Formats: sequence, C-alpha cells, structure tokens
Amino acid sequence: MKLGIIGGSGLENPEILKEAREIEVETPYGYTSTKIITGKIDSMEVYIISRHGKKHTIPPSQVNNRANIYALKKVGCSHIIATTAVGSLREEIKRGDFVVLNDFIDFTKQRKETFFEEFSGGNENAKHTAMTRPFSEELREKIIRAAEELKLNFHKKGAVVTIEGPRFSTIAESNMFRLLGADVINMSVAPEAILAKEAGIEYAAIAMSTDYDCWKQDEEPVTWEQILKIFNENSEKMKMLLIKIIEMLSRNGEPLRSKLRSILDKLK
Repeated sequence: MKLGIIGGSGLENPEILKEAREIEVETPYGYTSTKIITGKIDSMEVYIISRHGKKHTIPPSQVNNRANIYALKKVGCSHIIATTAVGSLREEIKRGDFVVLNDFIDFTKQRKETFFEEFSGGNENAKHTAMTRPFSEELREKIIRAAEELKLNFHKKGAVVTIEGPRFSTIAESNMFRLLGADVINMSVAPEAILAKEAGIEYAAIAMSTDYDCWKQDEEPVTWEQILKIFNENSEKMKMLLIKIIEMLSRNGEPLRSKLRSILDKLK
C-alpha cells in the first residue's frame, strides 16, 4: 500500500519520515502544488503534497487539484488522507475539535474538478461518477479508531461545504449553509474528493475546526490570523493522529509507538 497525504501535515520531519526525498511527477494537467516529498513511516510508503505550497503561496481557487490527484495516482497511491482547517457551523463543534468528514456540499464556481471533460465515443464511454459516499469508509473507520485511542476531541461525521474563496462568507451565506445541512466550511475538500473518486482512490479528510465562520453573533467573525493560531496550537495533535493512522494501516506499527509517546509527552 502507498499512502498520499495532502495538506500541511508536519510529517516531513526527518525524525518521522525515513529515506525522505523530493520527486517531481509529470502530469497532463501541469505541476503539482509542490514537489512530492516521499519516504517511509514504518513500512508504509508515504507521498506528501502541501496543498497551498510550502509557504502558502497558492490561493484556494488556484490549487491544481487535478495535477495533485493524478500525480498521487501515478506514483501508485491507493489511499489519500487530506488535512484541512474548517470553520464550524455548529455550536457543538468547538475550536480545536477534529471532524471526520463523511459528506460535502460543493459551492465552488471555477475549479477544474473532473478528469472527464469530453466523452470520446459517446454513451459507451460516458463517465458519471457516483458520489453517494464521497469519503472512504475504510479510512474513516481507521481515523475514528485512532482518534478514540488518542482521546482527542473529535466528531465521527460531518458535512463540509466547500466555497470558492479566498474571501470568507457573509452572515447570510453562513446561515444559509447551516440551513442546507453543512456542519463545517472550507475552501478545499470537495474538488479533491471528487477527483479522487474519479481516479478510484480511497480518500478521506480530517478537518480541524479553527473558528465559527460568521454565523455565531456572540463570537468574533473569522480572521486568517485566528485560523493560523488555532491550527498551530493543534498541529502536534494532527501529526500524532496521522502517525497513529499510518501505524494502523502499516503491516508493523511497533517502531512508531515510541514516537507517539514522545509526542504525547510534549503535549502534557
């Protein structure tokens, strides 16, 4: 098994990722957001892409999702785990909580989110991908089990609405998304999930709640500085969760347990 990871993961640390190297993968859709960092965590081959670039220079609407997913497929990744910051649209999803996403609402407007821009040969080659369950149940179960074992504050399911960005929502929009059934909001996940499904890759996303968007009138509206603050405060927990998941997916997770204890000790 080869695992792709999209997002700011922190797994690039040489103490965690062994035999690390950078590779560039050619795709019909152009360049990936960054060169892919690959190496091993335990016996698992891991391929990491920073969605917005190493220094967060790529706005959400300019992320080349097709190149990112195609490249991970090309190197042999059968599974992808994405990490993402989200705004909470529910009182019970607090800042710093994790959400194991199980559904999405796509409110993007200008993303390239299909590999099938024409149907060569007509009906026989038409591609209409089912999205009833856009996130991998196999990976979701592993994420839930890992979060339970680590005693993290998390929610077993949640629907994300993905907006175009880079602007944040208006109050009216934020309340509309709540009425539509969304639990959290971000600017990245839906196009990735669609493309991964088309590519036949098991895809799951771990969301970290950083704010309450702007629907909650007794809270300050979301700011980029607020998002960074909460995400950075919880980045070690995200890293710990990813390592635990990889341990579960790997054939032999024993060597990772000492690293987990080390990270846990730092959080005490």
